Amino acid sequence: MHRFLVMIGAIFRTMQNDSDTKKKERSGRIQVIDRAAALLDAIARYPEPVSLKVLGAETGLHASTAHRILASLIGNRFVERDATGRYRLGIHLLQLGVRLHSSIDLRSVALPVMEALRDRLGESVNLTIREGDVVVYLEKATPNRMMHVQQVVGSRAPLHVTAVGKLMLGAAGEGAIRGYAQRTNLPSYTRNTLSALPRLIAECNTAVAQGYALDNEEAEIDVGCIGVLLNDGTGSPVAGLSVSAPIERRRMAWVDDVIEAGKTISAQLGYHPD
Repeated sequence: MHRFLVMIGAIFRTMQNDSDTKKKERSGRIQVIDRAAALLDAIARYPEPVSLKVLGAETGLHASTAHRILASLIGNRFVERDATGRYRLGIHLLQLGVRLHSSIDLRSVALPVMEALRDRLGESVNLTIREGDVVVYLEKATPNRMMHVQQVVGSRAPLHVTAVGKLMLGAAGEGAIRGYAQRTNLPSYTRNTLSALPRLIAECNTAVAQGYALDNEEAEIDVGCIGVLLNDGTGSPVAGLSVSAPIERRRMAWVDDVIEAGKTISAQLGYHPD
């Protein structure tokens, strides 16, 4: 994570000669970008979420200035704020890190594995990433059969109604789940949606422990999913893989196949847990 942050800081600093005042043009620096980079560096030095007070002391910024810049960083998903009001690095840094530190295209790596899994199971296979409080569908492999689940590439779904989304929430920790619930109010999409926070926390934790999650008609009636996380070389979850099927056709026997496909993609992304 820290090397990603150093990279982001370097990107910010290359923009410093584009200042909007004569004084800044002479110095070649943009103060707010310097301050944002300093805040990101400060957050990265702590293994746990850090308070505004500590960040102010680390950077020498007034609390109101730091709070304003952090709000913008949160809006751009470079920083996240948990339920206690403390700050941590955001998922967008990981996504940028994958894109800029590797020539590997996630889609091109995943698609052959997705197609093989589709052919083996005869159902739709999806590749997703997290953007804020939703998952975004990046790629799909659909079967050649009349009745199958169809996800539109580019479409979005709330984290708590998808198998992969629940894994992403669980991997982020209970504080992140509570923060998500506070922001979204956990709206129901079907009678099976997990709209009670204790149930959501329990299911997210179980999903992480077992290495896969289910969507039991929580986003759409008659549709069930099995999902796993995809990890990069740092061990961080950067995407999700899922198989979607009409609920009457979904089989728990598929879990091992989905887990194995996820491991294959993660290995190609540089993840080697041993």
